[in-house]
Amino acid sequence: MGVLIPARPEQCTLSRAVALTTDFVPDDLEVALRGAAYANRTLILTMLNKAYAEEGGLLDLFLESLREGDGTEQLIDHVLFVAMDQQAFRRCRSLGGGVKCYLLRPVDSQQGDLSSEQLYMSDGFIRMMWRRIRFLGDVLKHGYSFIFTDMDVMWLRNPFPKLDRGDGEDFLISSDKFNGEPHDYAGNELNTGFFFVASNDRTVALFDEWHAARRGSAGMKEQDVLNRMKRRGAFRRLGLRVRVLDTARFSGFCQDSRESEQVATVHANCCRTKRAKVADLKAVLRAAKRLNRTKTEIRWPAHRECVKSWL
Repeated sequence: MGVLIPARPEQCTLSRAVALTTDFVPDDLEVALRGAAYANRTLILTMLNKAYAEEGGLLDLFLESLREGDGTEQLIDHVLFVAMDQQAFRRCRSLGGGVKCYLLRPVDSQQGDLSSEQLYMSDGFIRMMWRRIRFLGDVLKHGYSFIFTDMDVMWLRNPFPKLDRGDGEDFLISSDKFNGEPHDYAGNELNTGFFFVASNDRTVALFDEWHAARRGSAGMKEQDVLNRMKRRGAFRRLGLRVRVLDTARFSGFCQDSRESEQVATVHANCCRTKRAKVADLKAVLRAAKRLNRTKTEIRWPAHRECVKSWL
């Protein structure tokens, strides 16, 4: 994997500068990141709350996809599960089997209780998304690069071979509907449910600016703000090298892949409720098992429950 996503010198500037001081004491986040990361300081991050951690829910499906996917089981050792509440943390810790858990503590009293299901675009959902961006920015400042994945993304194949950074991109990000042009980030609607970001000064500046933009973005989720930032030229101004991921390989319910044998991940986007996501993702995993068994192209099941979730 180190060949596919190599660490460049500027990736680790911040943490190395701290580590060189004689009185450096790692904080609990540094310890957790170090415990999950590869030698090149790259890891996989996902976040969960009590609702996502319920038995038979999204956490269990996510782990099932990793344990049964093509070349994905060994990745579990490099996933850090970030719990947003004590109940989710306890459930995570109970799983064993190499699962690594980290409790994200509230930064202020205004965060509120985010343990229950946060319906799409509710006030709690928006607060949870912004807390996520602040945390991910902190990870970059610790000098770690990462794949971030929502827990409603099923990993059917190891995605790292499809995340080749041949042009030295800083940011590889999924989209709802891919227009066929990977470098046309302005013309593709970016989706923050799955992305890779390299730790360097440019990406740290992006996440700082992104999080700060919440103050003038009442009622907007972080994904909408990022899409607004790109349209206003933030990526170009910061010197970011960005590539949009093809939905043929990084697919979702908004745009199914027609190349089932190429699919690495499937995201339950364009879906409103947890119950609907769980039902339709179970169907995806059943189809994936059939694909792995027969090695022939399949037609993905219709996302009936997710369609009904909007009614």
